[in-house]
Amino acid sequence: MTSPSASSRKKELVEWQVNPPSGFKHKVTDNLQRWVIEVIGAPGTLYAGETYQLQVDFPEHYPMEAPQVIFVPPAPLHPHIYSNGHICLDILYDSWSPAMTVSSICISILSMLSSSTAKQRPPDNDRYVKNCKNGRSPKETRWWFHDDKV
Repeated sequence: MTSPSASSRKKELVEWQVNPPSGFKHKVTDNLQRWVIEVIGAPGTLYAGETYQLQVDFPEHYPMEAPQVIFVPPAPLHPHIYSNGHICLDILYDSWSPAMTVSSICISILSMLSSSTAKQRPPDNDRYVKNCKNGRSPKETRWWFHDDKV
């Protein structure tokens, strides 16, 4: 018997293959629990033409629970992206909705990258990364969402 989470992922993957969001490519693997997605910086932005990889890990109760989404290092220099790949973006945590999809997450991340005016790490990058040793999930972090300008 297929779990609802597996069914949701398969449906999303089929939709992705038919109509992928612009600027993204799903790297095909046999693992439906973990997607690797190539992100291509949008033209006319600080990240134009640059390529990064997102890793999407699906929890057992997806889509009721948000997937874990991180950049595979090297992560882009951005005020909301830590050098370990963790992303400070409310829809990945507190503002998650089961109506969201991997495509909507990717579009939000590309929008976040595209609106950035400076390539820099968050001010607390070193402290945060040091505290995330031993593979701590970004979902265990108490994020403080205060800056929607970047």
